[in-house]
Amino acid sequence: MSGQGDAAVRGGRDAAARGLDAQRVRLTRGGRLIADGVDITAPTGAVTALLGPNGAGKSTLLQLIAGILTPDDGEVRFDSADLQRMPRRERARRLALVEQEWNVVDGLTVRELVEMGRMPHQRWLAAASTHDEDVVENAMLQAGAAELADRDATTLSGGERQRANLARALAQQPELLLCDEPTNHLDVHAQLSALGLLRDLSRAGMTVIAALHDLNHAAQFADHVVVLADGVVRVAGPPADVLTPECLRAVWRVDAEVITHRGRPLIVFHAPASVPDGV
Repeated sequence: MSGQGDAAVRGGRDAAARGLDAQRVRLTRGGRLIADGVDITAPTGAVTALLGPNGAGKSTLLQLIAGILTPDDGEVRFDSADLQRMPRRERARRLALVEQEWNVVDGLTVRELVEMGRMPHQRWLAAASTHDEDVVENAMLQAGAAELADRDATTLSGGERQRANLARALAQQPELLLCDEPTNHLDVHAQLSALGLLRDLSRAGMTVIAALHDLNHAAQFADHVVVLADGVVRVAGPPADVLTPECLRAVWRVDAEVITHRGRPLIVFHAPASVPDGV
């Protein structure tokens, strides 16, 4: 992707000022406390995995970072800039969000969907430039969506939608990429390809934050993990330091053994004891 070269240049800035920094983020919805004074950092040039059981607030936190939701309190900064106060168009140039579910207009092809990712970089009603077209093509290739280019986006399967939506986000050439369950609906090969792509993008200088359910995916591909539960951050750090049997038992209520495989933690879950008949 042509944006990777730009990202690599960006990665040469002062690392102390880079990355995401959210402080004291608090959000209530419908009288329910969703985030309670959340502090989170996501280093630049790294994949940060948001982990936690269902209802922990992972998707909500991504929407807060993206500016879709406004926190009741706290601030969210990227490269020291306040994302909440940033004009929408500028924010769209700097970050992209890949959501689990999305709606698309009938009759829109995948190529046209991905081309929408260029809108923050274009003048109003201006025709796409050769550079825009190249970025779109590269984004579809990277996301494994090139063969879907002429398909009606409403006819795609769940996995195909994931690839098309990732391609649209990549076409934005973001500095900060937010992914909500990027492996959802994908088969094993496509899951590993998508996670490998996120890792490659981070190595090129992009800041990547991905909400994941699969803890072994996080252990294998993430550089930094943040564990959420009950609206607060329970623990954060390198996967080997965070994904311990004690953490798994406390947060996910599972027993597991954690071994080291190729320098990375590998979680072997223990099946819960069976319930006797009649109980």
